[in-house]
Amino acid sequence: MFRIVRHQEPQPDQSRTVRFEGRDYGGEISLFIVDNEPGQGPGLHVHPYSETWAVRKGEAEFTVGETTTRAFPGDIVVVAANVPHRFENVGMGRLEIVCIHASDTIVQEFL
Repeated sequence: MFRIVRHQEPQPDQSRTVRFEGRDYGGEISLFIVDNEPGQGPGLHVHPYSETWAVRKGEAEFTVGETTTRAFPGDIVVVAANVPHRFENVGMGRLEIVCIHASDTIVQEFL
């Protein structure tokens, strides 16, 4: 069996980020498909599982624990469970990034 979740264009006042939780579809992972403007990104937070990011377009600055680094298209960044982290679009254009959560539901605690 399989499921297809069709893309829906957001309204002008809605976020372009897509949230997918696997438990709703029989999947074992969850994810965000992020589409951010320069300067946008989530605040510092943690998860009780690892998170993996795949940068598709743009330039992101990641803060992971005490370390800050930049990632570019094609880069993959992984953070262990319970490590505080965040990212921000530091490029001139849009940031497209996939945030893969090793859980069938997204559990996120902002710090």
